[in-house]
Amino acid sequence: MIDVFTWATPNGHKIHIMLEECGLPYTVHAVDIGAGDQFERDFLAISPNNKIPAITDSDGPGGKPISLFESGAILLYLAGKTGRFLPEDVRGKYTALQWLMFQMGSVGPMFGQAHHFRNYAQEKLEYAIRRYTREANRLYAVMDKRLGEVAYFAGEYSIADIAIFPWTRSHANQGVDLAEYPNVKRWFEAINARPAVQRGVQVLADRRRQITGDKERDILFGDKQYQRR
Repeated sequence: MIDVFTWATPNGHKIHIMLEECGLPYTVHAVDIGAGDQFERDFLAISPNNKIPAITDSDGPGGKPISLFESGAILLYLAGKTGRFLPEDVRGKYTALQWLMFQMGSVGPMFGQAHHFRNYAQEKLEYAIRRYTREANRLYAVMDKRLGEVAYFAGEYSIADIAIFPWTRSHANQGVDLAEYPNVKRWFEAINARPAVQRGVQVLADRRRQITGDKERDILFGDKQYQRR
């Protein structure tokens, strides 16, 4: 059994989708990041960077339990555990891995910043809004070019698609019109129609709420993030 410590965010949904796609049994443990659950000692023991998601697998390598944090590492672990969603041939494998790294290094950070400055920041900084909105659109153009060549980022459906997809669900909040990127739109609709994806994005969806109060803003974006633990 896999225990998933998570919340209804793009990084959380990556793992929910992967678990559903692989048909692995799992138990969800809600980490309410707006309430500060990510700073609890028990969670920090498995995710020292105080970020979701994290997992523990009672049947880890050699039959021994293992804990993991960082969504990219978890996707790779689950792909290795099940032998699914990572191409077996060497070229295909590294193609999938480069697009996974593209998500980890560019899509997540840049889309997250666009979303933050456009929607959450109380001080509307035009430079930051313009900077990250333009970068989000640049990255969609990169994706659109790739998806004009292949159906999925690695050619076949893989952990690269599973990693990128949840971040594209909030394209409007990133200042992106998906109609301007027809290949991404086609890809998005194909993945969005997958039953396992539909189940995955519903995990904890009823618990998530808009961040509106000062207390929640302070927990997510304020000084608590920088206190030594």
